[in-house]
Amino acid sequence: MACVFCQIVAGERPANIVYEDERAVAFRDINPQAPTHILIIPREHIDGPADAGADNEMVIGHLVAVAARVAADEGISAGGYRLVLNQGRNGGQSVFHVHLHLLGGRRMGWPPG
Repeated sequence: MACVFCQIVAGERPANIVYEDERAVAFRDINPQAPTHILIIPREHIDGPADAGADNEMVIGHLVAVAARVAADEGISAGGYRLVLNQGRNGGQSVFHVHLHLLGGRRMGWPPG
């Protein structure tokens, strides 16, 4: 199994997991870009957002719901947070397993990239 996120889901690679359920796992990013930087991934492998078909809509929506729950648990909901979903190398995707970045704990700038 070459996908690092699939290895985390399988328990074969360590991660600082902050939330998990039957469809998703959330863990702290090892290279945080904000005081709170958590990745939320589906348990099933989907390469990226462009590969998520109609049968994955519930899974992708679940990632957003998990992000809101984790943001509340982390105490960043009131001040606000950013959700980022990258597609492809030019979009900043470095691990090709769809993942949602939850960033917070500071004011975010615009434009982001």
